[in-house]
Amino acid sequence: MTAPIRNRATMRPPARLPQIVSSKVPEPHVLILLAVRNGARHLAAQLDSIAAQEHRRWSLLVSDDGSDDESRQILADFARCGHDVTVLEGPCLGPAENFMSLFRRAAPFLTPGSFIATCDQDDVWFPSRLRFGVERLQGIAADHPAMVFHKTLITDEALQNPRPSAPRPRKPGFRNALVQNIAAGNTILLNAGASALICSAAVEPDCVVMHDWWSYLIVTGVGGTALQDDRPVLFYRQHGRNEVGANDGLRARLRRVSMVYAGTFRAWNDINLQALTRSAHRLTPEHRATLALFAAARRGGLGARFAALWRARLYRQSGFSTLALWVAAGFRRL
Repeated sequence: MTAPIRNRATMRPPARLPQIVSSKVPEPHVLILLAVRNGARHLAAQLDSIAAQEHRRWSLLVSDDGSDDESRQILADFARCGHDVTVLEGPCLGPAENFMSLFRRAAPFLTPGSFIATCDQDDVWFPSRLRFGVERLQGIAADHPAMVFHKTLITDEALQNPRPSAPRPRKPGFRNALVQNIAAGNTILLNAGASALICSAAVEPDCVVMHDWWSYLIVTGVGGTALQDDRPVLFYRQHGRNEVGANDGLRARLRRVSMVYAGTFRAWNDINLQALTRSAHRLTPEHRATLALFAAARRGGLGARFAALWRARLYRQSGFSTLALWVAAGFRRL
């Protein structure tokens, strides 16, 4: 027995199914800026950790600062595995300028809404490195400059004996950035607004102390948001060729104190003040006033220096190191 044929003219249309709209925000593209100089000893491990990121939308922009080891071959092999890698020639003027040159040349490699992450050649990222940063910056308007930086696990050269990086208990901000860098460059992630800002402002200074300190100064100086995330996101490998190294432990603190009294800290502040003066048009009126007070705290008589430092309300991450600012000002080492 055959089934009856239904009259299509009298058939009711199927009920319209409700349209399901995903509330998930699309993953932003992250442009990873990697500065390289004779990094072959540890570069492959770093690249492997980038490939293992849980956040999958990334590309890699490399500035090679005249390597004469196997670094370029390691990068070429990584690209041949299907990864999006572009290698540029570096300026050969040291690590700070190498990173700054990446900022200046990054714009053509950014898509609308792209984030920027900065990367050292000798660390090992945890798979969550980018994901944690992207999650932390969610909810902040794309055009509002914002950055996040994380804690690390400090290790020896063999990635053994891990210990957490130093605590940063006080809120990040411009008054902290003027006298201390707490933004570990190997953990920094910039949102779209901060990425555009940094790429634009990078052409202004003649030189900087380090790219991460300058980034912290600029983002907070324009009224942007700086976030400290206490979750560690990488193994920070310590070895004899670290450009800066971890700033933790009694020996590191004593070294920092000696640098204050040797004049190194004052020389760094000279560089930062010159760089910020070139970008002063970007700063908020409040932060321009703070910058002027900081400059005044470094010159004139003792009473005038202390008065300017008091009004500037600068701070470091501990009471002891904040007190050291006053001692440095007293001895004209600020």
